[in-house]
Amino acid sequence: MLFIFDMGGVVTLNTPPETKIASALGVTAEEFRAAQKLGESGNLFSLLTRGKISEAEFWSEVGANLGKKIESNLWQFFFHPKMNLDVKKTILSLRKKHRVVCGTNTIESHWQCHLARGDYSIFDETYASQKIGFEKPDAEFWKKILLSEGYEPGETFFTDDREQNVEAARALGITSHKFENASSLKKAVKEFLKLAHA
Repeated sequence: MLFIFDMGGVVTLNTPPETKIASALGVTAEEFRAAQKLGESGNLFSLLTRGKISEAEFWSEVGANLGKKIESNLWQFFFHPKMNLDVKKTILSLRKKHRVVCGTNTIESHWQCHLARGDYSIFDETYASQKIGFEKPDAEFWKKILLSEGYEPGETFFTDDREQNVEAARALGITSHKFENASSLKKAVKEFLKLAHA
């Protein structure tokens, strides 16, 4: 069996830094989000998450849109994740018998932070959006992982704290669980394994 865990909001507990960044820039969260838009449907953060632009390019564009010069990498400055130790225990327990990987939407500075802390070491492999060029909820994100790992959707369990990501994975035939807490995750994993061995 293959288990795919999201990182932020599941394995690590951290408040997304957007509000703090907006405050540091002297704008509202809505103004910060608006400054990331590209035309009708494009988004600078999506390009960043897929590794299409650098963080320096992101801040240069956002700064221009806000009429401000942004010289610090605020994504890095305000990023302070904390490990969810109960979820970590579940992952380490599963790895004794199963393949467990991380499937995460992330950006380079956050990737580097997790690497330095050793957060990815609890997984057999990590699939990061800015490395593989796809981000959740794009179906290609999971297809890339399944192809690389050699598992079918029916042999796979996925957990994420975002409903749209859970639904997208479920649409591919992957057993998917919306993460609420470590206890409900443990029950969902147990149920998946019971059905798999039935």
